[in-house]
Amino acid sequence: MTKRMDIVIIGLTLSSSWGNGHATTFRALIRGLASAGHRVLFLERDVPWYAANRDLGDPDFCELVYYADIDPMLATYERRLRDADAVIVGSYVPEGAKVIHRLSQLGLRRLCFYDIDTPVTLAKIDRGEDDYVGRRQMPIFDAYFSFSGGEVLVRLEREYGVRRAIALYCSVDTDFYRGTGEAFSFDLGYLGTYSPDRQPTLERLLIEPARRMQDLRFVVAGPQYPVAIDWPGNVERIEHLAPAEHASFYSRQRFTLNVTRADMIAAGWSPSVRLFEAAACGTPIISDDWPGLEELLPDGEAIVVARSAGDVIEALRATDEPRRQSLINNARDIVLNGHTGVARGRELATALAELPVRRSTPKSPSSWREEKEDAE
Repeated sequence: MTKRMDIVIIGLTLSSSWGNGHATTFRALIRGLASAGHRVLFLERDVPWYAANRDLGDPDFCELVYYADIDPMLATYERRLRDADAVIVGSYVPEGAKVIHRLSQLGLRRLCFYDIDTPVTLAKIDRGEDDYVGRRQMPIFDAYFSFSGGEVLVRLEREYGVRRAIALYCSVDTDFYRGTGEAFSFDLGYLGTYSPDRQPTLERLLIEPARRMQDLRFVVAGPQYPVAIDWPGNVERIEHLAPAEHASFYSRQRFTLNVTRADMIAAGWSPSVRLFEAAACGTPIISDDWPGLEELLPDGEAIVVARSAGDVIEALRATDEPRRQSLINNARDIVLNGHTGVARGRELATALAELPVRRSTPKSPSSWREEKEDAE
């Protein structure tokens, strides 16, 4: 059994699930850590768009602290950061590259990165963007935990100089995601923030089937969709759905749709948390295709892979109840056996315990801004 650890996470947000997938990912992971007795401090930049849309109060599974500026925060928590078994910086942290530079000077026991957006991060770095992590900072980390697995891990080590690239997929908290037994309200639903690169797939796999099956009911939940979208009359829109309402939302669908961002498809092995949430709630999933999906949820056994509107229509029209239940049972067994917050917390704690404690602080560039200038 891994000894109890003291972990500090500096992440995008824990308090608000509005317009991002980070909050629910961190919540499941940290609850899993807490259930094993690990202590976690989560430091979150206090920004107005999340402050206005917080759906988590004072958590009982970790200490949540908001900060306004980097240097005062580091000065206040310097001792805690130095004493922690591990400090983990997440992707998309505001001024993350500056945070990482400051942390690299503190003589931490272990400094790690958790990339919940790995394909997006690599695309940004290749374009010379270093707002939340710089290319020359990647070798600093004792471990680089990645939302994406597969070949991405090899690329991180070979092309970007990462010391140890370790897959750490998102996960589901089964205390909150389980079937509610409610009657069906929709034949097919989708939960996700608007994204331009996902929208064509949503058009193909939900909006077009809705137009062609006026007798069925559809729903799309999530913020930031343009007002210009022509939603069919049988598609209900929900602007924002708090995590507390997710289980009910999934449970009221005969099927749910998973749509993957283009960068995630290109990278492969990047399962969305929505897959695990839906499976835990007992809702069968129709998904677009990407490398690695078959290894996670076998097509036709635990998921339905759709490449066209016709595939979706066939699934909705031709799937009888015994087959639907088979999809539910197979997916739920896979997720509950390996993709819960408890399982993911155990993976993280084990990986951290196996990392050597630093004897000295690695040499780092004198300024995170100089890193950028040197690269230009």
